[in-house]
Amino acid sequence: MRQVGWIAGTAAAVLVAGGAITYAVAQDDGSNTGVPAADSADAGFARDMAVHHQQAVEMSYIVRDRTKDTEVRRLAYDIAQTQANQRGMLIGWLDLWELPKVSADAPMTWMGMGDMASGDDGALMPGMATNAEMKKLGTLNGKQAEIFYLQLMTDHHKGGIHMAEGCVAKCKVGVEKKLAQGMVDAQQSEIRLMADMLKARGAKARD
Repeated sequence: MRQVGWIAGTAAAVLVAGGAITYAVAQDDGSNTGVPAADSADAGFARDMAVHHQQAVEMSYIVRDRTKDTEVRRLAYDIAQTQANQRGMLIGWLDLWELPKVSADAPMTWMGMGDMASGDDGALMPGMATNAEMKKLGTLNGKQAEIFYLQLMTDHHKGGIHMAEGCVAKCKVGVEKKLAQGMVDAQQSEIRLMADMLKARGAKARD
């Protein structure tokens, strides 16, 4: 029952985000010059960050079932809720702009990194865990699961911050730039929190 409640809560957050999308676009700060092109930074960031966020949500679901630690479970819940909400907004914008959610271009092309983004073993963009790492997380329990999750999520946040900073610099739609800056601020704060949590468990972030 707890798992159902957790998933339902995240789904509700996405629905709330969807309901706020039209309002947010209507309240743009004036820097929006029209519907972005399919190959624009705005569209590229929306597509790529939606994928990036989805893995963070999945990772958080996994650790939630691998530990009973209240602190880690609370962090995982917060990350899952926040990133599912933001993912809903990003996908909603693509719908409003009538742009494809999947591009023929390689991930990160909008940042000039299409040839650098690795597709090896599921790590499509900076900071993303590989399929092997996601599988490993699902085999760990207790403190081991907590440490590995915190390490993976720290890397994930660092990659997400890099992408969000790219949108702040390159995107044209005002509300999207604000969302990206909010991601930078929140994830930097969570990285500091996760460093403290790792230290408390006798570990540290990966190099």
